[in-house]
Amino acid sequence: MNPDILTIEHLNFWIADQHIVKDLSLSFPENTITAIMGPSGCGKTTMLRCINRMHELIENTRVEGKIKLSGENIFKLNAMALRRRIGMVFQRPNPFPTMSIYNNVLAGYILNGISLSRKEKDQIVQEALTQAALWDEVKEGLHRKGTFLSGGQQQRLCIARALAMKPKILLLDEPTSALDPKATAHIESLLMELKDTVTVIMVTHNIAQASRISNQTAFMYLGELIEHGTTERMFTVPKDKRTEEYLSGKFG
Repeated sequence: MNPDILTIEHLNFWIADQHIVKDLSLSFPENTITAIMGPSGCGKTTMLRCINRMHELIENTRVEGKIKLSGENIFKLNAMALRRRIGMVFQRPNPFPTMSIYNNVLAGYILNGISLSRKEKDQIVQEALTQAALWDEVKEGLHRKGTFLSGGQQQRLCIARALAMKPKILLLDEPTSALDPKATAHIESLLMELKDTVTVIMVTHNIAQASRISNQTAFMYLGELIEHGTTERMFTVPKDKRTEEYLSGKFG
């Protein structure tokens, strides 16, 4: 088993007086894909947003517990620096509409005021788009707007934008739910290649997708972590009846 790159210890999260994530402890092995599953409103996306401190952009929130990235407590790190190490891709493709494909990939550097030479920019763009399996499709039109791309290509552009910062972890919030089956298959095969270089944590409602591509699965219900383990074990001999009922489609 790979060593853990990220560890959550007794995480609790509130918006106002609503207790959304309840005493959650979970570890993520390096260079694996972990699927986070559970019915809508069970705290999956909230947990994901806590991992790169996106929750701090919401008013009237409170968090307790620790999240450690390679042993460092993320709540003691600079938030912008942390988000360079932990990238995030959202449910709907969201390339910046006024930016070219080229500048979309470089958006993290542009928004952080990090200056690069033209040669460095070209290299980062080519590497990130190649990693996202998009380079061959867009290399002749890098200065066109990203919004000209198909939905699946836009989502891969968003993945390239996150990868350009060379993160240790890539967070994905239902990255294929807005895509057709062909684009979904493309993203799935991409993620299985990416796990050699980056740890992937993915919220998904797609039970078949989790069984196909994840190494680990965690099941959440009503803000609590019910169980987690290898995907093979979770899908064949879940320990908790609620997990079994969710994975067999009886609720969710």
